[in-house]
Amino acid sequence: MQNLPLQGIRVIDYSHFLAGPYVGRCLAALGAEVIKVERPGLGDAGRQHAHVIDDQQSGYFLQLNMGKQGVSVNMKDPRGKDFMQKLCDSADVFIENYRPGALEKLGLGYKELSSRNPKLVYCSISAYGHTGPDSHRAGFGLIAEAKSGIMQMVGVPGEAPPLLRISLGDMYTGIHAVAAINAALLGRVSSGKGQHIDMALYDTLVSMHEYAVQCYTLSGGQVLPQQTGHDMPTSTLYGVFRAKDGDLVIAAQVDDAWVRFASMLEAHGGPAGFGSDTRFHSLNGRNAHREEILAPVKAWVAQRSVSEVLALLDGIDVPSAKVQRIDEVINDPQIQARGMVLEQEHPRYGTLKLPNLPFRFSDCDTTAPMKQVAPDMGQHNAQIARTLGYTDAEIEALQADGVLFSK
Repeated sequence: MQNLPLQGIRVIDYSHFLAGPYVGRCLAALGAEVIKVERPGLGDAGRQHAHVIDDQQSGYFLQLNMGKQGVSVNMKDPRGKDFMQKLCDSADVFIENYRPGALEKLGLGYKELSSRNPKLVYCSISAYGHTGPDSHRAGFGLIAEAKSGIMQMVGVPGEAPPLLRISLGDMYTGIHAVAAINAALLGRVSSGKGQHIDMALYDTLVSMHEYAVQCYTLSGGQVLPQQTGHDMPTSTLYGVFRAKDGDLVIAAQVDDAWVRFASMLEAHGGPAGFGSDTRFHSLNGRNAHREEILAPVKAWVAQRSVSEVLALLDGIDVPSAKVQRIDEVINDPQIQARGMVLEQEHPRYGTLKLPNLPFRFSDCDTTAPMKQVAPDMGQHNAQIARTLGYTDAEIEALQADGVLFSK
């Protein structure tokens, strides 16, 4: 077995909430040494997010910061700034997700850090990026989801769009940042230099549009995606259907899958001639007769259980799935077989079950639970300070004066 790909890479995670910490967690899972830096006192605001154990520990923080070491530094003290700059001098990667300009005031901007450490790969994540008329504005994933056009496309016609309930903007931007950081590290091999990566939540969500943008631009502005509720009008039959005991999705939008599906439906109580109706044998034809197709399919599914429908569809190789609750996801044999719910032993809270990351390599193990749980605030102050050349006496003085904070 090989070592994990990023072994030997030191990452400074000077981020909070979600997008930045997620990047740090991914890099840690890939073998990097990741040092989480927090402000004294409350630390990362993510420490207050659900689910909170014993009114003390946030599961949100535990999930996003496992595998990291933790330091807490008072940047208002000149000695704290000096400590941070020395730490960044030792680093390969620096991650931050503050509003553009905020870290320049602390002496932690790209220009200053890269002048000291030209090999540093510096990754910034913000709502709008570091350029453009909105670059100064604050924002979260919700803002990017609304601005990007994605939110407007989901939900039931005539109603306000629903919240997506997962942080699409943060997570999608985060994994793009992971890719960009690895690309910059690879580029550094030949150039000898790091660079500034400028990631914007708004940018990444706009980049997700696989059809909406070109539908509008290539139609001369005539086609605007609309809310369609539970199916996709441009890909009949592809959507969500309600059975007697739950909901399921059916993906019979490809011509040969549709023919198998329609023939099966007819053979099991559906409309006569449904499978042989050539009007429905092309995507354009199905889209043109969408309502004529949806009504009998909905009625047929509604008379049966989820398991009955899925068994019939599996039998003809038409993709389908139950709409699962989280408890069903956690206990799904496929998820268990892939190790996607990891178990981690915490010194205070026992066994934790948290979502794993989806990285899989043939010659190194990324599925094993990380032994390093998310750090307490400032837990590794002394350990990290020693790697920077501080003596035990100097460390003791910094901790006594609150320059290095622990809780």
